[in-house]
This record gives sequence, structure tokens and C-alpha cells, in this order.
Amino acid sequence: MALGARRTGILATGAAVVAGLSLALGLVIGTRPAGARPAAGPAVAPSASAAPAATAPAASSGDAPAGFWYGTDSSEVAASGPAPYREPAVGGAYGGYFGMIGNWATSQGCGAKIVWSATDSDNARTNYVSHRLGVGVGGYWFMAGPGVDPQYNGTTAEAYRWGAAQAAWALHELPRTPTKVNYPVVFMDIELPGNAPSYTPAPDNGWTSVYTSACSGRVKQHYLLATVNRADLDGFAAYLTRHSPYKAGVYSAPSIWSAIFGTSPGTANIPNTYEWTYDDLTSSLANHPDGWCLSGTSTCARFFGGQTSSSKYALMWQWSGGGGTYNGYGDFDQIDASRTP
Repeated sequence: MALGARRTGILATGAAVVAGLSLALGLVIGTRPAGARPAAGPAVAPSASAAPAATAPAASSGDAPAGFWYGTDSSEVAASGPAPYREPAVGGAYGGYFGMIGNWATSQGCGAKIVWSATDSDNARTNYVSHRLGVGVGGYWFMAGPGVDPQYNGTTAEAYRWGAAQAAWALHELPRTPTKVNYPVVFMDIELPGNAPSYTPAPDNGWTSVYTSACSGRVKQHYLLATVNRADLDGFAAYLTRHSPYKAGVYSAPSIWSAIFGTSPGTANIPNTYEWTYDDLTSSLANHPDGWCLSGTSTCARFFGGQTSSSKYALMWQWSGGGGTYNGYGDFDQIDASRTP
């Protein structure tokens, strides 16, 4: 996901019940202007919002094989119209938009960016509802690790509660997105964003270090157990699926995944969790996806957590624009609708 755009929110405080425990939760309530959201990528500095390229690459007839769609996420890329809309720059039908539902840092009173394009999400919904094209509109939650939990104590029980609290915030924000989310999977954006102070005070989002407080940006412990990190993920997934019809998914990449969850199957493998990967990705739009590979190249999607592109849980590939790549437009995705639950 590419970092860009801005939204300010109004911080309110409310009580919520999380995983059977009563906990005071800070909830972000406000409006979202068109074009906001942070992007996921490896530990790199965020890029500025992409300006249109001077010359667009040759348009293709669309994604292939049957069931695959082109889409975009986060900051506005502006699909070509009139309806039915086409994928910007690349061509083919515009098959879906995925925006940021919420940001853990904003929920804690620090960080002010939630990236959502009202234009792109409206275009994706129009194609889906009126023209039966693509998968419509989906969302992701910019996820925090245990290291920025205000109640961190090093236990898996507290990490699980922290993950559940974030799921509660995500479900609170879902009805407030500028365009209705219809995609059945909510993705946890699990990444190491690097220095992105307007999005997060923690360069690792609290996945590899413990901070003196959620918003301080000051490290007090330079390690976290993979078991504690996994409890955070499990808490989010369990709360989401028990309190809503949504399925749990993860946006990440192989190298980031192993840095956070290690390589032991017990902490790293997620055999029944839906995935959206951003490896391998490119800054070039010259070659477009066909299946899970860029046509005419050896560049193919690589998934994580013990899964491969043949898994029924492999749903999406951010093939250009995320992870620090710059293509002149924004974030481009490939979506396999035939695997959508």
C-alpha cells in the first residue's frame, strides 16, 4: 500500500466489551475526505502521493484467466470513466478498491491519517453493483503489534486482548467508510512501515519493539516473542469472526512475516487465513498480471505464512506501487474473485 493523503479524526472515548472483558477503548469518530490511507511496505520511508505519469503504458484488455480482476487500493488513482470504469493506466475493467478502515495510532490519539479514496471506492462499487464487474469495495485495518499496547505486560493473554480491542475498533469504523464495504474479508495490515510519523509514532508498529507508551515513539525493549505477536493476530481474528460476518485476512509479505512471527510453524503458519501479499512487486507498469505472474517475466506473487499462490486463501497481490515502489500512479492490485469466500 502506498502512503499518502490525509484525514483528521475526532478522538472520543467509549466503553466496549472485548473478548469478554470490559475495557475502555478510545474510538475514532469523524468524517473521511476523499483520498486517504497509509500503505504497507517493508521498512522504508513513506513515499509522497503519486502524481500521474506523463505517458501511460499500453492498456491491456484485462486480467486473466477468468476470475481475476485488476484493482487499486488506498490513495486515489482515479479509474477511467464513464461507467463502466476501467483500471487506470493498465486498462481492463476496474475490478475493486480496498481502503483503510482505520489506524491503530489514530485510535490512541496519535497519527492522523486514514487513507481512503471516495472516488475510487464509488467507481468500484458502481462497476460491481450496476455492471457486475469485479469484487466491489473492501477494507483493511492498520494493525498494531503488542509493543504499543498501553497495557503491555509480556503475556499472550494481554496481546490477545489487544488484538481483540483493535478488531472492535475496526468493526466500529466499518459502517463509517465513505462507500459501503461489501468484500467479505477484512485484512489486518501487518507491516514494518519505517519512519512514517504522520501515520504511526512507532516505525515497526510495535511488532519488534516495546515502547514506553503507545504514542511516545521511545523504545524500552528491543524484542518481542513471536508467540506474543501471534496472540495479537489471533485475538483480532477471533473477535472479528465472532462478532461479525466478516472473514479474517492479512496484508503482508514473506520477509516482513518472518521478521514478526519467526519461522516456526506454530507462530508463523496461517493455513486458514486469507492473504493479500505485496511480494514480488515492481515499479514498472509495462507488464501486467496474468494469473499470479507478470506476463513475459519471471516476477510472480509470493505469499506467506506457509501458503502459496495455489492456496484457496491466496486472494490478492499488490503487484506495483507498494513497498516503496513508485510507478507514477499509485497502488495496483490483482484480485482472484473465484477464491472470494
